[in-house]
Amino acid sequence: MGNREDLLAGARRCLEEKGWARITVRDIAAASGVSMAAIGYHFGSREALLTSALIEAIDEWGTRLGRTLSAYGTEGASEAEHYEALWAAVIRSFTEDRTLWLATLEALVQAEHSDDLRRYLATGQAQGRRGLAALLRGTPEDDIDDATARTLGATQLALFTGLMTQWLTDPDQAPRAPEVVAGLRSLTRLVHPAA
Repeated sequence: MGNREDLLAGARRCLEEKGWARITVRDIAAASGVSMAAIGYHFGSREALLTSALIEAIDEWGTRLGRTLSAYGTEGASEAEHYEALWAAVIRSFTEDRTLWLATLEALVQAEHSDDLRRYLATGQAQGRRGLAALLRGTPEDDIDDATARTLGATQLALFTGLMTQWLTDPDQAPRAPEVVAGLRSLTRLVHPAA
């Protein structure tokens, strides 16, 4: 690897170990084995390096999560059982990839100060809405229209994000997959009393 790649790898380690706000240029240099001056040369600033490292990590994690979610449930299960299995897979990810989920939350805060990061996260959310809608409908993403992405996909993403914050804050009290499904059934009765 060259200095640029070493810096990205070091910055990713720092993100996982310390979180965005507590990382110094010295931390990154030590983790990467590259001089502090190389950060400015290759990336221009600490923030630009951390943004690049975070985007790289989120891309890899997103690919891994997509594979996990696309394989949820067992053959012959009902739609409700498949949906509960999806939530169980999501919750496992909150535990197994905790540091990346935390880094994602920190990225949302940092995006207030970085147009590049904000654009990246907005694009990721749009892809997430479409991808989740496709997953739930069992169709290719190209078959999902904008209205479905903005309703089914957006609502699933909102549930996903809300559950993530609960799991990262207090995993002992956060709802498990069966409780998420039971809660959704209760909400359905509120908005569609005949259901």
